[in-house]
Amino acid sequence: MKSISLNIDKALGFVTKEQVYSRENSAAACIRDLHKGTGAGNDFLGWLRLPSSITNEELARIEHTAGALRETCEMVVVTGIGGSYLGAKAVIDALNGSFDWLEKDRKNPVIVYAGHNIGEDYLYELSKALKGKRFGVINISKSGTTTEPALAFRILKKQLEEAVGKSEAKRRIVAVTDARKGALRALADQEGYQTFVIPDNVGGRFSVLTPVGLLPVAVAGVDIRQLAAGAAFMEKATGEDVPFADNPAAIYAAVRNELYKSGKKIELLANFHPKLHYIAEWWKQLYGESEGKERKGVFPASVDLTTDLHSMGQWIQEGERSIFETVVSIESPAHTVIVPTDEANLDGLNFLAGKRVDEVNKMAELGTLLAHVDGGVPNIRITLPEVNAYYIGQLLYFFEKACGISGYMLGVNPFDQPGVEAYKKNMFALLNKPGFEKESEAIQRKLTR
Repeated sequence: MKSISLNIDKALGFVTKEQVYSRENSAAACIRDLHKGTGAGNDFLGWLRLPSSITNEELARIEHTAGALRETCEMVVVTGIGGSYLGAKAVIDALNGSFDWLEKDRKNPVIVYAGHNIGEDYLYELSKALKGKRFGVINISKSGTTTEPALAFRILKKQLEEAVGKSEAKRRIVAVTDARKGALRALADQEGYQTFVIPDNVGGRFSVLTPVGLLPVAVAGVDIRQLAAGAAFMEKATGEDVPFADNPAAIYAAVRNELYKSGKKIELLANFHPKLHYIAEWWKQLYGESEGKERKGVFPASVDLTTDLHSMGQWIQEGERSIFETVVSIESPAHTVIVPTDEANLDGLNFLAGKRVDEVNKMAELGTLLAHVDGGVPNIRITLPEVNAYYIGQLLYFFEKACGISGYMLGVNPFDQPGVEAYKKNMFALLNKPGFEKESEAIQRKLTR
């Protein structure tokens, strides 16, 4: 099998190769801290060796449960927020057909999501869509009290129980949660739901290769063994014994930190393949939540190209020069579409007749790269041989490993997220949640100033 590859040539006009390689010792120290568990946040390093430690028995149990849900359900709702759903959605959207949900003779359930927002209209419309359907729920939450998924699950549980009764409902609900504690663990034990464990030492944004991601992905029909195998390959390819020059995660971390030091404060993750949109959404949480601390951190943003060249292209080309671009490129698409000849040629596109659509896309990608570099935007390129479970597994682990290295290079703890709690305290106080009386009084004073 091939491997994903990293090309930094179009970034080296903005930082030198010497500057990048000056980070070699720092990268080695960061990798050593990760592997020896001597750095900040070392109690959340369970993801580091996860791909190589997943057992056949664990995968078989996930596959068995996924198979049961596929047989029973025509729709499965994944409830979770942040890392509890983004990884699964990223993989499912990348590897399933864009219009599979329209097929009448589907082999796998339609996967839909809840608990990733507090939209009343969304929940109403979801409940309406599920009415009369055979549906199940995968409820993902370590605590079971995170507001968005807990609220959604309360509504979905009631609807499912009213539709099929409590006995059948418990067969269609799977809880992915803490091994011993928390509200969802207590509820699952009380109701008799089948459960999978979120490891204590794996944070949400790094959890895609745990049952958090693997179970929904398996229900969608994706080969989770290939996904895990690709990640295991990349675990080895970015290991502690790999020299800096051969370690793509270390090189990526070094380049982005050098660009950040030079004033490039925003990273655009760009793709020319629409099925990678949610890979970018997952990536934004991974890097934003890991590095955005102590008034530091590259701001992660994303664009879908060529689509966003017609909306964001002007700013990328000529706006403030505070950005760099990382492009995820696909070497070979899965299908072939040939541009036909048109006798009238009113659109003037006969010069493309006989060419594959992908050739047009590739030239758009190359033309964009050249234009952006000429416009002062450094460009990093990550190439996948094709979009399949094996290479997506490689890509996910590559980004995770590079994130750990990059966060340590930046001087922050990449495995905590203290700032996430700020909005929750305000929200609970405004909703008069018991125990938040002092916060409520403080907010009222702010609102009446």
